[in-house]
Amino acid sequence: MTHSIIIVGGSHAAAQTSVSLRQGGWDGSITVIGEEPVLPYHRPPLSKDFLSGQKDIDEILIRPAESYTSASITMRLGERVGAIDRKSKIILTDGGHELSYDKLVIATGARVRKLPVAGENLDGVYYLRDTTDVLRVKEHASRAQSAVIIGGGYIGLETAASLRKQGLDVTVLEAMPRVLQRVTAPQLSKFYKRVHSEEGVTILENVIASEIKEDGERLCVLTACDGALSADFVIIGIGVIPNIELAEAAGLELGNGIAVNEFCQTSDPDIYAAGDVTWHYNPIYKAHVRLESVPNATEQGKVIAAHINGAPKPYHSLPWFWSDQFDLKLQIAGLSNGYDDVVIRGGIESGRSFAVYYFKGTQFIAVDAVNAPRDFMFGKMSLTKGVNLDKVKLADMKIGLKETAIT
Repeated sequence: MTHSIIIVGGSHAAAQTSVSLRQGGWDGSITVIGEEPVLPYHRPPLSKDFLSGQKDIDEILIRPAESYTSASITMRLGERVGAIDRKSKIILTDGGHELSYDKLVIATGARVRKLPVAGENLDGVYYLRDTTDVLRVKEHASRAQSAVIIGGGYIGLETAASLRKQGLDVTVLEAMPRVLQRVTAPQLSKFYKRVHSEEGVTILENVIASEIKEDGERLCVLTACDGALSADFVIIGIGVIPNIELAEAAGLELGNGIAVNEFCQTSDPDIYAAGDVTWHYNPIYKAHVRLESVPNATEQGKVIAAHINGAPKPYHSLPWFWSDQFDLKLQIAGLSNGYDDVVIRGGIESGRSFAVYYFKGTQFIAVDAVNAPRDFMFGKMSLTKGVNLDKVKLADMKIGLKETAIT
């Protein structure tokens, strides 16, 4: 009897799950169904190297086509799954094809959050989520002089850095009182505003875009404080929404995403989920989380493959992330949600290398390291092993990192 696994989605989680399944001994069929017409690719470079033209699509592929062919993995690209029939264990594509499965993996990721203002769908207004979006922006940027970016999160700031390096005049609008407010301490927000200003980017905080209008061959962004900003094009980056609709229609349990257990199984034991779309329990933080993170997607793919292949390995990885802007490499280990104190090591006021250590009470919970790989690795190792840090020693740069550990 032939056994089949269908993976819905075509990004990091899907690529890792498919390859790990084969490497782990699965000898049945593996089919990956992705909406985009290209092989799975690395998404982080979209707002960085791909947008700036330093890399093309072949250089950001997660794996070359031969790796899927040699592993007998069928890639059905440019195809969308419209429904799951759990009783018959069949998926139905929008093209009218029915495919049966023994195990199903939902790796549908997330989509961009739309800005609810008039004019957000005008020509020259872009969102960044896939290669098609970025190629359109690149073409427009090649004949433009200025851009307005709505959203001062990581995507907005990374995009600003990429466009500024191409010589464009760039203005970033952030609706909240500071950039990166949802994810970092005020000190880090202040640092990134300073660096972007030094590089020629204009950042306007506490400014809400209220409408986008055509202004001849240009666009005009109106703000709630009666301001108006003219630009050749506009990019909107205000977050993403998990693609839960397929799972919801199939009656699977949901949270802030598709609810999964420690083996990434949904409420249907024959259906798994991985990546940005999952709502899972993290034992390190003792809380359910949904992570928009490449390491999370790839690790969950490995967990699913191991469980299906009969070698279960529960998911309990430490969340970590990164962001590249100008000459800055930010590496984040852990989740800083709920912090009430920070300790800073390094030159955050005028330099470009430092680390922000987050604490909840006396407990170390996360680190943001900018051009400070040793701090990142030390913080990541400490969090993974459950080692707490001494705040007083950590604040003293004369004391080595290892000496700050509380034993």
